[in-house]
Amino acid sequence: MDAPITIIGSGHAGISLARELRRLSPDLAIRVLSRDDGHYYYKPDLSKAFASGKDAEGLIKNSVEQLTEQLKIELRPRAAVTRIDTTAHHVWIGDEALEYSKLILATGATPIRLPLTGSAAKELLTVNDREDYARFRTALPAKASVLIIGAGLIGCEFANDLAAHGHTVHVADLASWPLPRLLPETQARALQAALSGLGVQWHLQTSITSLDRDGAQITVRFADGSTWQVDVVLSAVGLKAETQLAANAGLTTRLGIVVDDHLQTSATDIYALGDCVEINGRLLPYILPIANSVRALAATLTGTPTKAKFPAMPVIVKTPICPTLVNPPPMVEGSWEVTGTAPDLEAVFKDSSGKPVGFALTGAATAKRAQYVPLMPAVYEPGA
Repeated sequence: MDAPITIIGSGHAGISLARELRRLSPDLAIRVLSRDDGHYYYKPDLSKAFASGKDAEGLIKNSVEQLTEQLKIELRPRAAVTRIDTTAHHVWIGDEALEYSKLILATGATPIRLPLTGSAAKELLTVNDREDYARFRTALPAKASVLIIGAGLIGCEFANDLAAHGHTVHVADLASWPLPRLLPETQARALQAALSGLGVQWHLQTSITSLDRDGAQITVRFADGSTWQVDVVLSAVGLKAETQLAANAGLTTRLGIVVDDHLQTSATDIYALGDCVEINGRLLPYILPIANSVRALAATLTGTPTKAKFPAMPVIVKTPICPTLVNPPPMVEGSWEVTGTAPDLEAVFKDSSGKPVGFALTGAATAKRAQYVPLMPAVYEPGA
């Protein structure tokens, strides 16, 4: 019997691929190796868990036992892969070697760590998985004061979720307005005003220099010399693709694990999927790219080579106080054109030739999504 198709990673990308492989091939041998407890949850739920009234256990959608039974797969929790032997087609978990026929790296992304000083620097929390969220909730007293470092997508989502549920929220960022990489200033100010209405306090155009324990609280010192005391500090400054395992195995990595149009890495029989992937020089770290990749890769792995295609894929920012939808423009010269009255704003990003290549909608304008998506170019179309 052939060695199983082996998936490293039991997050949304890995489990979605296992589901699609099973749909296409009832008898295919599939093994999933998980570095955590292996229970399946939907990662975007982490930043709206308070709104849904769920603790870490409540976020679980399928247990290891349920996944094993439903998908007829081998799912191994707490099985962190330490080495890949691309020649022998083996992965190693400590001293144990496991053979694979095809290997899929769905290793995700890890939080960027800030080089902060101070006696409480090691108490800085991140929430990138369900176990992180459990630690965050444990550290969070009732009606807590929370500083969120980072006014990007995840920072704003957590700010909305926490402030709407009784916590005092501060948000700090070097940028002049929230979501600086996704929104033009007019829309960002509308989102900022809506979050301010929930009580969110902003510390913009400054950075954090140190965190010091002061009794039950943490004293935060900003680069501008000001200080503030909070109960908990949450870092949401961004993620970086998890590439170390691939790099150690000799695979080509840059921003992410480099793949071709079929999502194959530089090594034979090894593919990559999800937040760890770099294709055509770009990372595609959202849910819709994963769905497109899963369909293509599952077909390829079951005998029908299929190139991954990435059409326009708008991103929903989970800030219900000010609904926000963004189709990020590529890194090209151009400018935003904004219409409407805050918070119901429509923005189109046009390149230097006047072609629309991105859009952003806030408030009631998010209902116009269907009007804008057909105008957008594909994120990536593979070659012939």
